[in-house]
Amino acid sequence: MADRKSFLLRLPPELYEDLNRWAKDELRSLNSQIEYILRESVRKQRGPVTKKTTERGDP
Repeated sequence: MADRKSFLLRLPPELYEDLNRWAKDELRSLNSQIEYILRESVRKQRGPVTKKTTERGDP
């Protein structure tokens, strides 16, 4: 498994619940869902992501 960085993320409770529901709908953990959303946002804004950011195998 690749090295991963961890950090504290503070979210309003409403956003946390919305993201958690979305993650469950997509059959992902909340962490994986946030990672997926961030990766897709970077891809849309900045172009193709690097190989390291896609190692988890999410499309």
